[in-house]
Amino acid sequence: MTEEQIASKKEHAGEKKASMKRRDDHHDYTERRMYMITLEVEGRRPLFGRIVGDAFAPKGGKDEPHIELTALGKAVQSEWLGIHSYYPQIEVMAVQMMPDHMHGILFVKERLPVHLGQVISGFKAGCRRAEKMLRAENVAAKPQPTEKAGQQTTEKVGQQTTEKVGQQARLSRQVTAVPSQGAMEAAQGAETTKRRQDYRPLFAKGYNDLILRTYDELGSWQNYLRDNPRRLMMKRARPEWLRPFFGLRIGQHCFSGIGNRDLLETPKRKAVRISRRLNEAEITAVATQYLKEAEQGTVLVSPAISPGEKRVMRAAFNAGFPTIVIMENGFSQMSKPHGEQFYACAEGRLLMLSPWEHHNEKQKLTSGQCMQMNLMALEISEGKEDDDT
Repeated sequence: MTEEQIASKKEHAGEKKASMKRRDDHHDYTERRMYMITLEVEGRRPLFGRIVGDAFAPKGGKDEPHIELTALGKAVQSEWLGIHSYYPQIEVMAVQMMPDHMHGILFVKERLPVHLGQVISGFKAGCRRAEKMLRAENVAAKPQPTEKAGQQTTEKVGQQTTEKVGQQARLSRQVTAVPSQGAMEAAQGAETTKRRQDYRPLFAKGYNDLILRTYDELGSWQNYLRDNPRRLMMKRARPEWLRPFFGLRIGQHCFSGIGNRDLLETPKRKAVRISRRLNEAEITAVATQYLKEAEQGTVLVSPAISPGEKRVMRAAFNAGFPTIVIMENGFSQMSKPHGEQFYACAEGRLLMLSPWEHHNEKQKLTSGQCMQMNLMALEISEGKEDDDT
């Protein structure tokens, strides 16, 4: 898409809203590239299966978290694995089914004759057909009344007839009741609702795609898919540490964030401040002191801007010490921690905070923001929060 076409689209698009399903305007979705695709069940219904296992079981063990697929889940997985038969230019690299969504990795080895979005639309259509077939099979498989059961029912009705004949005679002399307009409208509404449910789409509109930028990312993608069931179990175990929160007031600022807010109540918190003017030996000495305090239970707080601050916060994180990080980009309702940040939040040793709104574009820190974030770290290390959520 040319810059003129992109500008024309933006002119009529209205206000830009945060979305995980927006395409990259500058990318050709027919070219040779690798993608990670995420699709959600419409309404996030758990139609594909259920999660079983132990969130903290070792990898490869019998209790490692995994998904037990339903018949529909197996059918959808089969459709994904069959994409190559429709588009030989595509190699299916991986798929991870989840109860209410799925992830998959596709490798477009040769230029596609259509946009990748049409490939995904065709996959959805195939899944919809499979869903209808399963419904029809379920209806056909329902047990029908046997002849013996029918005879028993007839005999029972015959016995009841003699007892109720007098009552029926009286009822026959009464005026037959006519359904009210309200009752008729209610019945029509129920029928309309049933028809809508029958035609309810399997997948939500759109999909999320990630484009592989460097080959090193592929391993991270594969690990992400493989660990998805474990992360889901961890989310269910400690949702308060893994979901975004808003309206956390500390001093003069209001923060959004993700992580363990109990870290703000620890008796010892210290802001990490390391000047860029220090030489290597001086940075090493200061970093050693910070890490010694962290080992003794002090929670380190920093935006990790200077090289020295980044070194200290990374070393503390790698050692498993609790940390509070001030970030420039805020959080939205759909935000979630990724990679090692996820596990650190799940273990309760990380808190990420931001005083600014969430944005999709990468922005460079200004000197004013750097100064503000360092002051916030000092305020957090000394003050108490006032939660307005």
